[in-house]
Amino acid sequence: MEEFNKESKYFRAKERVEVLKKFYGNLFSYIVFISVLAGINYWVNEWRYMWFLWAAFGWGIGLFFHAINTFNLNPFFGRNWEEKKIKELMNEDENQKRWE
Repeated sequence: MEEFNKESKYFRAKERVEVLKKFYGNLFSYIVFISVLAGINYWVNEWRYMWFLWAAFGWGIGLFFHAINTFNLNPFFGRNWEEKKIKELMNEDENQKRWE
């Protein structure tokens, strides 16, 4: 049983690292790509119209929601909402089977 818990913890930690890795990859891509677009924007029209901000804003919204998901910052469901809900539903199902 103890070995199962160690494996379970290992796989959860590995899954968490993958999620963090994807977020940081997305953040790095955002910084590089928006910087390149800003450079092109400056080179083409010297900030007369900062069109690169449209891309920065659009991708930034997606990055914001990715961060909320990655760091469990969702104010509506809390940190462990999903896990608690799964346990609650499993307990309800178990209780129903007892009375059948």
